[in-house]
Amino acid sequence: MRHKAVHRREDFLTCLPLLVFAIQSIVAIPSAQPFAQWKRQAAASNTTIGTRVDRGYEIYEGVSDSSTGINSFKGIRFAAPPTGALRWQAPQSPKSNRLSVLSAAELGPSCPQASANTPQAQVADPSGNEDCLFLSVYVPQNATNLPVFVWIHGGGYGIGSGSQDLSGIINANNNSFIGVAIQYRLGAFGFLAGDEVHRNDVVNAGILDQLFALQWVQAYIELFGGDPSRVTIAGQSAGAGSVMLLDIAYGGTLGTSSFVNSITASPWAYGNSSQTIFECLVSQSTETLQNASTLVSPLGTFGTWAFLPFTDDVFIQSTPSQALLERKVNGLNQLSGNNAEQGDAFTTQNITTENDLDYIAKLLYYYPSSNVSVSSDGLTRTATGQQQRAQAIYGDSTFVCPSCWLAEAYNANGRTRYKYQYSIPITLHGADLAAYYGPAGDTVGPDLMFAFQRIWCNFITTGNPSISSDIAVGASANGTSEPELENWPFYALWDPKMVNLNQTGGSPVSLDLSKLVGLDQNVTVYEGSGFRNDISLVDGYEWEGGRGMRCDFWLSVSKIVPE
Repeated sequence: MRHKAVHRREDFLTCLPLLVFAIQSIVAIPSAQPFAQWKRQAAASNTTIGTRVDRGYEIYEGVSDSSTGINSFKGIRFAAPPTGALRWQAPQSPKSNRLSVLSAAELGPSCPQASANTPQAQVADPSGNEDCLFLSVYVPQNATNLPVFVWIHGGGYGIGSGSQDLSGIINANNNSFIGVAIQYRLGAFGFLAGDEVHRNDVVNAGILDQLFALQWVQAYIELFGGDPSRVTIAGQSAGAGSVMLLDIAYGGTLGTSSFVNSITASPWAYGNSSQTIFECLVSQSTETLQNASTLVSPLGTFGTWAFLPFTDDVFIQSTPSQALLERKVNGLNQLSGNNAEQGDAFTTQNITTENDLDYIAKLLYYYPSSNVSVSSDGLTRTATGQQQRAQAIYGDSTFVCPSCWLAEAYNANGRTRYKYQYSIPITLHGADLAAYYGPAGDTVGPDLMFAFQRIWCNFITTGNPSISSDIAVGASANGTSEPELENWPFYALWDPKMVNLNQTGGSPVSLDLSKLVGLDQNVTVYEGSGFRNDISLVDGYEWEGGRGMRCDFWLSVSKIVPE
């Protein structure tokens, strides 16, 4: 939905309403080789020995972990500080700083955080630092020509950091790939837009940071023992939305220059807004802009964030739904997933009647009262009645259908596409993170976690997520998983086969969701021992009372619905 302009009286907010409302315009395509000068110097120095690495512009000393067999290099600068005159500009190559060896033992500072209009999505770290364009690299010792996995964190394009330790998922897959976790500008610092922003250079700065980090990987990962021609990018929530935008960047003309495979776990679509003014904003302090962002975000619609990516006609040339419909995508292979209950935490919790929904009649036709309780798939739900109806509308339109469209977009020109759903109760947005990164907690069995991790690894290393029957069934050898996963079928328009990741067993436990995500609900989850994998192939079109038909509806109206 579009937001109405909000005007504040405080002096320090004089120009800040303009942060929220902007129309994006044109950005210049960044240089394909921004690190060429430093790469030549790094190659000439030839000092990538053990944990000492020379990147040309800086020299770093990493940390070796004998228990994991991984050398970690945290807090590596990949771009110049986006501060001062570089605020809201395209990322720039770092300047030389070779006076001393820099420690790569600690993460770089996180970017300034911004909140959303939900009870649970408040600013976790109100500090942050605008000088935050850092990444971390996790390298199996003695790595040689390994595939590369690049993780883009989520958080509504407003919170989060590149702090995810990738050692665990690398270890779980026999140290068969290198991991890279990146950071990017968030909130107003990364996604301010408008005609004056365009005239002063760049919009979608946060997404351009991500592409710049991928160009860093292309320039340097070979010196760590990685293969730049086998890069997989992945993300969850806004991280998956970012991957989706990189998939469609520049109208799909980037090809495989930055990555080959992409994994989208619950891709988050984005919104539109409008207006102007630039110099006033550049002159403000970090704290002023961050405080303003915190005040502005809750004034929008419940469940929304104020600062999101926008269609700028160059980097993002059309809305994601249209770009995916036209199959204008980069890379070759797509693994797209969603969780069962995506919209629950982002929907106001006071919907009891059909009038409370406030939606058009045609929309209610696709979400009829008779189909409110979607129970045919055996999934635990966090709500009933009209509340569940509203949550299904939000979840489908914002997360689930974009996941399906992504899979369908890789349906031609030799590309491959696979689709899954994570359904272990209670599968709210973000619940899948623990299942592939750990610790899995009491509700996810070790067999399911191992199968999920191996699915991702096989896709990273081969472009195909198929797993063996023994892994699908689990170590207990008495699960009910299907052997078809040894040859995971494509997700196709004419045969939309999707893998459902679930399990049986455990003991029922009542969980108060108000303590976790602000939902006034008690639900039943299963904990303890005795879990058995229940991984199956399902018809993604018929799933959950006709998901495919509902996604077709959203696609049919996508041109008139702001994304």
